[in-house]
Amino acid sequence: MPDFRVHGTSPSAEPTELVLSAEESHHLVVVNRARVGAVVVAFDGHGTEWTCELSGDRKAAAILRVRSRRLCPPLPYAITLGQSLPKGAGMDAIVRKATELGVVGIAPLESDRTQVHLAGDRSDRKVEKWQAAALEAAKQCGNAFLPEIQPLQKAVDLMATAADFDLKLIASLHPGAKSLKTLLAAFRAFRATRADLASPPLRILCLIGPEGDFSPAEISRALSVGFEPITLGPLVLRCETAAVYALSILGYELQNT
Repeated sequence: MPDFRVHGTSPSAEPTELVLSAEESHHLVVVNRARVGAVVVAFDGHGTEWTCELSGDRKAAAILRVRSRRLCPPLPYAITLGQSLPKGAGMDAIVRKATELGVVGIAPLESDRTQVHLAGDRSDRKVEKWQAAALEAAKQCGNAFLPEIQPLQKAVDLMATAADFDLKLIASLHPGAKSLKTLLAAFRAFRATRADLASPPLRILCLIGPEGDFSPAEISRALSVGFEPITLGPLVLRCETAAVYALSILGYELQNT
């Protein structure tokens, strides 16, 4: 991978030149000290990458000359993470790791036991910060797709609007939760009996609770609308660890279907 990777967009499908935003230009030219002639990969966050040469090193409007274009294939599955807000800077870390693990969407959630409450402009600023964290992670790991960071919403509201997902999971400390491996095996076996359905799940929603887990009322609500409770092992994990654990296992199992 080239040393320099930036986010860029173009109104044309086959551009010959890209002009970077002031923020991306500053990061490339001032922070990373790229010089004219350097090879730079630009990506649009939707799967298109351009291999470029830096032809103009203006700090507020760097110019890239496009050498070639590549369309990156998406993963064969699409995971959305519904994450109850943790305390401190934990959500920033979760967004970065989830981007590295290839999620297509991140839904920040307020739940009954959430200890962080955001409203109005503060919520909007947080979403912008998480979008920046996702972009930073995508540059670092080479992900050509940026996850959609949804507006903050209540966990029960997301549960109520999740009908379009093939598989809906909720991490739970309550009795009766199954391991991801067991649940995915059962899901595949069921899908195999249906000629009209693809065998592996294609669209997955995975909910991770806050410190203290989801409340019994939230678990009950999730089960009533088709969520499957999953266990993440015998130990009680921090929510940051739980998100990475669940996404890693899902990614491994679904890539090896």
